[in-house]
Amino acid sequence: MLARAPASSANLGPGFDAVALALALYVEVEVKEAPSLRVTLVGAGASLPADATNLAVEVACKVAGHDRLAIAVRSDIPPARGLGSSAAVALAAAAAAGAEDPLAVAVGIEGHPENAAASLRGGLVAAAVCEGAVRTASLALDPALRVVVVVPDTELATADARGVLPDSIARGDAVFNLQHLALLLAGLADLGGFDAHAMDDQLHQQRRTSLFPEATAIADHLRGAGALGACWSGAGPSILAIVTPTTSGIVADAGRRVLRTTGLTGTVLELAPDHRGLVVG
Repeated sequence: MLARAPASSANLGPGFDAVALALALYVEVEVKEAPSLRVTLVGAGASLPADATNLAVEVACKVAGHDRLAIAVRSDIPPARGLGSSAAVALAAAAAAGAEDPLAVAVGIEGHPENAAASLRGGLVAAAVCEGAVRTASLALDPALRVVVVVPDTELATADARGVLPDSIARGDAVFNLQHLALLLAGLADLGGFDAHAMDDQLHQQRRTSLFPEATAIADHLRGAGALGACWSGAGPSILAIVTPTTSGIVADAGRRVLRTTGLTGTVLELAPDHRGLVVG
């Protein structure tokens, strides 16, 4: 069976571990019965282990209950860049292996409900774990919304990005993020009312700057070129900017310039949201 899932960008500033946006960048996983385990990796992630430790293999074998599988993964989503690669791979692998509830399998193994939910449903999605079950809701999204993503060649593991965050937060920081999340959701639904501070947050972005100091300069350049807002994409190091079809090219050019001025190598992507989510068959 063949399954395709889109990339996703989580957090979007103040929506830490709560919201994610599906993006038109994809991974395909195909799973077939075979005499013994055979793994093929193509595209982004091709350098990852082609054995039982690979996430797609782990998920597919768990669903199938055995490892007599031929598993092919073809991905355009760069791993460890904050674009939901692991969640998309886990979801697609679960679906390709025949899981009745691919979302539950993906979240159980990969652990990020908001990324997996966006890859499942497409669009802008909120997710929460309630009494052990993942609950999701689709949120309004302005049809003109596009994104520019600056993707440095430097990888940043989610575990490392979480390692710099405190175990507890001040009440004022929690209130700040709730207030700004409300602004963000309103702005994503209607770009004409997008507030310049909608992507501000007090929970994660500033604390992660020590892991990728260039993040601030990149976000500032994108906003200066006309982006409505800019933020870390997931756990980074990619930086995502909210744009329109009119401003996308200009902001993308600014992203390429800031990569050069900061001495970084990387890729700048101009993407639309994905609205289909997981496709099987």
